[in-house]
Formats: sequence, C-alpha cells, structure tokens
Amino acid sequence: MDIRLLAVFLEVARSRGFAQAARNLDQDPSSISRAIAALEGELGARLFQRTTRRVSLTEAGGRFAARIEPVMAELVQARDDIRSDNAAPRGRLRLGASVAFGQVCVMPEIPAFLARHPEIELELDFTDRNVDLVAEHVDLAIRLAPAVDGDVVAAKLRNTRYRVCASPDYLRSHAALKHRRDLARHRCVCFDLPAFRSRWLFRRNGRPVEEIAITPRLTVSGALALREAALSGLGPALLADWLIDSDLRAGSLIDVLPGEEVTATTFDTAAWLLYPSRSFLPRKTRVMIDFLRERLGSRR
Repeated sequence: MDIRLLAVFLEVARSRGFAQAARNLDQDPSSISRAIAALEGELGARLFQRTTRRVSLTEAGGRFAARIEPVMAELVQARDDIRSDNAAPRGRLRLGASVAFGQVCVMPEIPAFLARHPEIELELDFTDRNVDLVAEHVDLAIRLAPAVDGDVVAAKLRNTRYRVCASPDYLRSHAALKHRRDLARHRCVCFDLPAFRSRWLFRRNGRPVEEIAITPRLTVSGALALREAALSGLGPALLADWLIDSDLRAGSLIDVLPGEEVTATTFDTAAWLLYPSRSFLPRKTRVMIDFLRERLGSRR
C-alpha cells in the first residue's frame, strides 16, 4: 500500500474537503481525487461521502483513519528523528493567541524565535475568538482559560494570577485603598463581562472566599484598553499578571492588595498551549512549543 496515498487520505479527513487538502498539500485537486479513488479501489470500500457542500468519512473510512493514523504518526516521527541531527525545522507555522497576550507576551519573543529557526515561516493570528484549530489550519494556539475542552491536546504554559492595580497618581488623589472592603469607596475600571463588572472574589490564607461588590466608572471590552485606563489613572482595575508585570516593575501601576488572591470567575486559570493532535506533530510545531515554554512558561 502506497504511503503517499495514506497521507493524502488523512489530510482529506482532517481538512474535511478535497479542495482544502489540495491547498494544504500544494497539489492539484484532481490529483487528490485520483489518489482517493485509487485507495478506495485498492481497499474495495468507499472512504468518503461526497456532496456538493461537504466531504465526510464513511463508517469504513472512519475505522480506517483510526487504525492508520497512529501508524503514520510513528513513521513521521521516525523520519523526523533521523533527519533532526542534520535538518533544521522548516515550513509555514501558524500560531494563534488572544490579541492582548499575543501583543504583550508573544511578539517580544518572535525575533529570538526567528533568529533561532530561520527556515520557519511564521504566521501570527491574534484574535479573541475561540478558533477552531482544524478548520482554520492553526498549528498551535495559546488560550486563556481555567481548563480546555474539546478534541485538542492541551498543555499548561503558565498559571494566571489577577491583581487589583491602580496608578500612583490615582492613589495620591483618592481615598485610601488598603483593604478589599475599601473598594466600596472607589469606582473601578472593569472588563466588559458581567462577572468582571459587578463583583470581585477575594480569599486569603485559606479563609473562605468573600465577594466584594464593584461599582464601575468605565467598562471596556479589551484587556489592552483596560490596562491603559488603569495607567491613565481612571481607577482600580482587575488585571492579569502577564499583562502588567512590566508596569509593576516600572512603578507605573501599584498592586494595591498584594496579599490577596482575587478573581472575577475562578482562582485556577492559566494560559494553555493547544494543538490539534499528538499524531503528525511537525518538528516546526515542537520547536515552537519548546521555545514558548522556555520563554513564557511558569517560573513557579
């Protein structure tokens, strides 16, 4: 059985379409159709249901894909292991992240990654949508969430901690803010989601969680704009550590309740590395995973 036909079959199955598989493999669509027809002829079974709108695996096709995918993954891994000593990782790599995390955390590291891996062509997709990795052909994504559901592989990159921050100018000209209950005397700048703009949750030293009502002065829909509002002295804000670590070091923002754990939703949240499957994980993706863990992974 021709391994090239099997690779085409699995790409069509992943792409859910002949035309998209042809684009991914940089082949003519007619060659994809011929390869699938040849494989179906050899097997004596129909592998795909074809309509004008979609391509889907038949029951036999699904069983066949499940059996050969791990075998093909082993072959690819064996090939890459042999090549790894002599060949640099190469090819196009599409990396996704939220707008704020991408701009604040990922972009400053990109020059070092490209210098280390000059034969990788990098595509960065920064969006706040929950991207379908398979449908949108994203090789690797970073998602901010308490946990990750769905048919993807998820590995924790770093934990996220939220802090109540305000600018020095704001703190000099407003009522003291030394205890969580002092927030009642302040109007805050808030992220434009119900849980973030109505109350914040606090705990300390294992004691029960206390809910503190928040009065917004300003609500904004983006994390970068929320940070800018806090820097401009518009009020206290609840901000993720990865977003404001440099501001805290520079003194342009102050963590006003440093002994508190605080959140709007859950205390256990993180940045996750997501990729579609452990099977056929290209070397270009593996080196990006290793790089992000090295440069952005949790130190604690």
